[in-house]
Amino acid sequence: MRLKSYFGIFFLLALAAACISPPDNYPSVPKITFESIEYVPTTGSDSLIIGVDFQDAEGDLGLSGTDNAPPFHEVDYQRDANGNLITYANRPAEAPSYNPRDWVVRPLIGNTTVNDTIWVVPNPNQYNIFVKFFIKRNGQFTEYRWEDPPFYTTFNGRFPRMLTSDVGQAVEGNIRYAMLSTGWEAIFRNDTIRIDVSIQDRALNRSNEVSSPEVTLSQITRR
Repeated sequence: MRLKSYFGIFFLLALAAACISPPDNYPSVPKITFESIEYVPTTGSDSLIIGVDFQDAEGDLGLSGTDNAPPFHEVDYQRDANGNLITYANRPAEAPSYNPRDWVVRPLIGNTTVNDTIWVVPNPNQYNIFVKFFIKRNGQFTEYRWEDPPFYTTFNGRFPRMLTSDVGQAVEGNIRYAMLSTGWEAIFRNDTIRIDVSIQDRALNRSNEVSSPEVTLSQITRR
């Protein structure tokens, strides 16, 4: 998987495990339930770990490192009316200012390196696990958007394929998703936070969204 690092924040996917069991009533759209949340401080990067249990009728969960062709590609390159790539020097008025999320420098497109800075739109389907962060202030939760300044990143990610075959088979199991950062305590301090999670199968069926309890880092710190 791709590892992103901006201002000391990055993410890592923990191993997803599944046990195969084909009951008749498993859903075609993945179904998840919240299982756990834990904060593990270390001398290096600290881990914020979310656990969810899942069920899926076809077992088409997970993406391998070679699943990079559409619809799982990383970005969509923006083009003008003539089909030309939009460069930063020739950007239209509606294009964003430079940032490492919306612009890529010297991308490899096909087999050709483009020696310029190109406008891109990230493809959400490159991921199969999606996380949203919320901070409680004055009794109300507000989303903390990592995509916005100053980080221009995401904690969405990938978990690996559950089955080695594409033959449909029901699966159930648990995913533990570890997000690593040097800045959890600096950002969230004693705030009450909540994390919402969903997953997606290879047919692009998005699961239900589940929420962690309202917690502070000190309440969920591994002792």
